[in-house]
Amino acid sequence: MKDHDKLREIIQSLLEEIGEDPTREGLLKTPSRVARSWRFFSEGYRQNLDDIINNAIFHEEAKDMVIIRDVEFFSLCEHHLLPFFGKTHVGYIPNGKVIGLSKVPRIIDMFSRRLQIQERLTRQIAETIQTVLDPIGVAVVMEGRHMCMQMRGVEKQNSLATTSSMLGKFRESDRTRSEFLAIIGRESV
Repeated sequence: MKDHDKLREIIQSLLEEIGEDPTREGLLKTPSRVARSWRFFSEGYRQNLDDIINNAIFHEEAKDMVIIRDVEFFSLCEHHLLPFFGKTHVGYIPNGKVIGLSKVPRIIDMFSRRLQIQERLTRQIAETIQTVLDPIGVAVVMEGRHMCMQMRGVEKQNSLATTSSMLGKFRESDRTRSEFLAIIGRESV
């Protein structure tokens, strides 16, 4: 793989640049390991939404809220290339169509496995579900721990960032939004 070789060379140069010896025993395979890791961390750039959904949209007359909560995610902060991770809660109100439940975490992963900021990531997930299903409403709440805040800078180890994107009925109706937040165990966002 040409891109693997290029990444491996970059990591070897990085090790040298920070004062390490990439030829010492513990680091001999590190450039190759890190290159494979970065391929995985960035696989969202090479994924296609149609392939992820794989025709798992079904016509259904369900009108009640569907919620998938506590979906774990990890991503990389585009400002520092450090991890952030946490949980995602997604809700939607069907409008004649539902999606296979496993597809929602796959959509989350597709956008998470790119360089991101949590605010954009939250919005991308909500807008994608809105586009794919055209539901009555979509709600996405993400709670993330950011290593760029915990390991460096302000060094606040117990900080948690919460972002939300509410579309349709979830934005328009306090009652609908409150029901969603109560089910995911949050009083407000």
